[in-house]
Amino acid sequence: MDEAGTGPNVLLVVLDSVRARNTSLHGHHNETTPYLESLAAEGRQYEQARAAGTESISSHTSLFTGYHVREHGITNRRNRLTDGHTVWERLAADGYHTGVFSNNPFLTELPVGLSEAFDTVVGRSRELPYPDAVNPKDFVIDAGDGPGKYLAFLRAAIDSGRPVGSLVNGLSFRLPDRYERRLPAAFRADASATRYAERFLAWEADVDGPWAACVNFMDAHFPYEGGSHDRWGGEELERLQDAMADQVWEFPGGQRPWWQREALEALYDGAIRRCDAELERIVETLRDRGRLDETLVVVTADHGEGFGERSLVRPDQRCVGHGNGGLMQELLHVPLVVRHPAIEAGDVVEAPATLTAFPAAVESFVSGEPDPSATPFVPDGPVVAATDGIDPDTQERAREFLDDIDVLTAPADAVYTGTDGGVEKAVRWGDREALVAVRDARARWRVDDAADVDGVIEEFEDRGVRAEADDVDDAVQERLEDLGYA
Repeated sequence: MDEAGTGPNVLLVVLDSVRARNTSLHGHHNETTPYLESLAAEGRQYEQARAAGTESISSHTSLFTGYHVREHGITNRRNRLTDGHTVWERLAADGYHTGVFSNNPFLTELPVGLSEAFDTVVGRSRELPYPDAVNPKDFVIDAGDGPGKYLAFLRAAIDSGRPVGSLVNGLSFRLPDRYERRLPAAFRADASATRYAERFLAWEADVDGPWAACVNFMDAHFPYEGGSHDRWGGEELERLQDAMADQVWEFPGGQRPWWQREALEALYDGAIRRCDAELERIVETLRDRGRLDETLVVVTADHGEGFGERSLVRPDQRCVGHGNGGLMQELLHVPLVVRHPAIEAGDVVEAPATLTAFPAAVESFVSGEPDPSATPFVPDGPVVAATDGIDPDTQERAREFLDDIDVLTAPADAVYTGTDGGVEKAVRWGDREALVAVRDARARWRVDDAADVDGVIEEFEDRGVRAEADDVDDAVQERLEDLGYA
């Protein structure tokens, strides 16, 4: 920046698990993203944007640091990003207020080094009905395992002078995490995009000086919650979703028919529409406050979602959920819209783009006068993505439903290059390779059985930014299971 703390605000909105294919921005038949389309008309749309990984932790780490997955190696909750490598920390050092707002535990609860990059962290476990009463989380973390932690909490609640409020805090802390799916909707914790949009806007109104924030909406992450925006699903599909013992493994394991997974796409579309509505609330409020034209707005997704689509590398494998389908198109092709007064309205970029360029893009906008013709999300070289396969904890869960999970544990790498008709994808998944042509968010086909991936991937070196993460408490573990993580 020219002077400390004088650059534009930075707003990153992550539509968690939203693939390009199901956005009307990319031609989806349901009108899921009308506001994102209008925002793209004010700024720049990247038609061929790719996430760096297929899981929240690997993708967000790349998004925040600018390191590729093969450089940071942070692919599961046993890993932790060491301090000092994110764009948020650099902005804070330059005088920015930083905040993250999300129901995603990888961003706000798990000790994986992502929440630590922010001054303000607003997540599910950060709020209690009575903040001045006893906080039950202190006892989960500090008192160890076993009944002793509960007895210690009860004693503290009784001795606090606010026993009723403390006990209500305890119930609100445990019930939603342990029995969320069994509670009536009126008693469930509000984890919606509406809540986090409101919390961000309240924070923004109080900030004195430039700010940089990440708002992550989880509504399109299983379970798909569209609320009043559920125009294509309905109660029958909601009941089907609630009845599932496992959001992923029942399908490849044969415990449920694939048509049921495919049917849930209707609920997914409603959840995307809900995220779009809350994106509108945020951006239009910033406009009303006179802040929009002094803010860099980036809207994207950390990865996509699978509803049974078949792999072109391994046709016997079908994509369901995320993080377990190699590097399929449905998991990596994501929306990317950027708005800033320096960008020409309605600009569309067809070249392959990478979310790993987010830190460099931010720095290009906050370091003086940005070049309106520059497309910082388009790298000089190829776009890459990677996965290590399902992590050790998820492997245990998968074995409850599947006899053979070897292919799901195999690493995969992809290299994207631009062509006259779209994108060419060289991909390797375990011992299989393929060259795939991609025209848009739907059309893709296999071109060849061989792909040159090594020449690009071998250029990446371990950055030495990975450490071992601390164990998580029981409540967070149960939250992860509710979201489909083992």
